[in-house]
Amino acid sequence: MSVRMKRWGHMMQIYGGFIEFSRFYGSKVDFKKLRPMILKRIQDRANEFPVKPMVPVASQVLKSRMLLIHGVSTLLQFVPLLGCKFCHEVYIGELRGHLIQNCHGNIHRVKNQVHEWIIAGLNDILVPVETFHLDNMFQEVIKHDQRFDFDRIPAVVELCWQAGARQGDENIKMKTPNSGSVHSGVNQLESLSTEDLRHIANKTLKAWETLRSGVEKLLLVYPAKVCEYCSEVHIGPTGHKARNCGVFKYESWRGTHVWKKAGVDNLVPPKFVWCRRPQDPPVLLNGMQQFYGHAPAVVDLCWKAGAVVPTKYHCMMKVNGLSRAMNSS
Repeated sequence: MSVRMKRWGHMMQIYGGFIEFSRFYGSKVDFKKLRPMILKRIQDRANEFPVKPMVPVASQVLKSRMLLIHGVSTLLQFVPLLGCKFCHEVYIGELRGHLIQNCHGNIHRVKNQVHEWIIAGLNDILVPVETFHLDNMFQEVIKHDQRFDFDRIPAVVELCWQAGARQGDENIKMKTPNSGSVHSGVNQLESLSTEDLRHIANKTLKAWETLRSGVEKLLLVYPAKVCEYCSEVHIGPTGHKARNCGVFKYESWRGTHVWKKAGVDNLVPPKFVWCRRPQDPPVLLNGMQQFYGHAPAVVDLCWKAGAVVPTKYHCMMKVNGLSRAMNSS
């Protein structure tokens, strides 16, 4: 008995503080009384936004976005851009494309086939990501039957709008131009010299880096959500309830999204492409993928137009790597 008492006393010395200050949740909680308090706290939190130090960052992101769109549109008139007819593969360079057999787009096609190349446009590089435009970040959650009552605008523009950037409604509602509007201005653009083209490429690449770094800073302050199973993005602390998730459209979820925290790549997709370096063969061959490099489409486009690529992309692009032709020789 004395041994038990000693053990019990020793346990009380160790866990006594925890037992004293622990909370027991067995009692009933009246959520009807807590609901007004929670709603009041949400309303008070909305008064803290936008954060004033982040307003210049949001304005700079909007300016960089416009510079990026105009820069890529100009470069596409001098650098060929191809897209696969059956999948989302993009290639920048020769009009023959590459011979890497990784096409998996059409459900009726045999997988891992050679791509069928067609002329691509601006939206194939700057992938449009749209979201619902909200009056404020902490308004009521959008329900499924309200999905047509809200405008759809680019997610980056909505993020900057919630961050306090005010540059006119025409910039807020402006979407990424389609490929037709880009090719229609070919005859209107005067011929540029190599030096002018290099200047535009460097300016476009700088706008790309400023855009992504600015969005990364804004996401540290403002919440954004992305669906785990599709590319739907929502700017706000909670996602919407519109049941338009294609993955579970015919399942028991009835198209309900499964939300998680969004990152920079969800709002500004990099769209990686194969890079053809000077030491590579004229057409990239199948089976030699381990020798070739990758890069975001904007980076590869600016690089082929003469821009100086930041060193952080050199490893990804394998700038100084061997090609199959050099290795075999």
